[in-house]
Amino acid sequence: MRHKNDIRFNRPKARKVRGKKNRAHGATRPIKMKVKKGDTVKILSGKEKGKQGEVTLVMPKTRKVVIDGLNIAKRSLRSSARGQSGRIVERPMPLDASNVAVISSKKKEKTVKAKEVKAEEKSEENKDA
Repeated sequence: MRHKNDIRFNRPKARKVRGKKNRAHGATRPIKMKVKKGDTVKILSGKEKGKQGEVTLVMPKTRKVVIDGLNIAKRSLRSSARGQSGRIVERPMPLDASNVAVISSKKKEKTVKAKEVKAEEKSEENKDA
């Protein structure tokens, strides 16, 4: 029988916090990341430190990025059909976004080129006038 002072039964109920879903499983709220798909980045720490590569996948919920050709791990694949045997596949694994620095961004390059073109057009107009 429960007693009114029994600690096990009189705990305060956990309140639901809006926007913090699945915090227990390592997933945090998605954040705005400075690294975008297609950016050229340099790895700042880990076994691949100092190497450069292009970002192929960004995962804002887990704050990770996948860089093409870097941080490669071997994974075993099961056989898909009866007669086939399994095989070992090399695939790039995600890195934490904090361990990566953006060297050049495709978006920035486009805006810089657009500004240069506009500046050239203005200079041509001034020469004509």
